Amino acid sequence: MNASTRVLRRSRRNRIFAGVCGGLGEFFGLSPFWFRLAFLIALIPGGVPGFLVYLIAWIIIPSE
Repeated sequence: MNASTRVLRRSRRNRIFAGVCGGLGEFFGLSPFWFRLAFLIALIPGGVPGFLVYLIAWIIIPSE
């Protein structure tokens, strides 16, 4: 897929909860593991930062 035709979507194939990390991984060409790890680390200082960002991404990023 050409870089100019990439569209950010939540993944239906590579999902654990809502497909946000899978979609980010497909969009940026990285393993979704790294995005899951980043959200997990953001959950450590009280939970709100990571959960809030994930929730906003879940609402804003359309599904495949």
